[in-house]
Amino acid sequence: MGLFSFLKNAGTSVFGKSTAGKPAAAPARTSLDEAAERADKINALRDLIQGLGLSVENLDIQLDGDTVVIYGQTESQAEKEKVILAAGNVSGIATVDDRISVVVPEPEAQFHEVQSGDSLSRIAKKYYGDAMKYPVIFEANKPMLKDPDKIYPGQVLRIPALS
Repeated sequence: MGLFSFLKNAGTSVFGKSTAGKPAAAPARTSLDEAAERADKINALRDLIQGLGLSVENLDIQLDGDTVVIYGQTESQAEKEKVILAAGNVSGIATVDDRISVVVPEPEAQFHEVQSGDSLSRIAKKYYGDAMKYPVIFEANKPMLKDPDKIYPGQVLRIPALS
């Protein structure tokens, strides 16, 4: 699929406290400090993906600033897209570079960035012409979504084709 853009300051907070805004008198950060922080963030992303029950063989995550590169293999296109969204919908991540291969290729879903005032039924009306198809979108975004009423501006959702 390639590169996906996300709102850097929207999403789940999994990285803990930021070092931004520290007083100027704080000691200078060393490259060892930065490497340790990057490793902690990579582990947090790995824990998030695995904690959601998303299955990626040979999962490898690299982080360069606000860009995450994900390598591995999934059984389905849907699983791959959920991994991309899980990582991208994290506060502090602006771009996901998808390097995941799929065992059984399927058509790709569309992605939708939630806007203020959006609801799953409004999004379903836009993509499917029927607001009552919102459960399709809800199911397509599980386990990241736990409640159909809990979406937020800047969140990116999978919109699968109707079968």
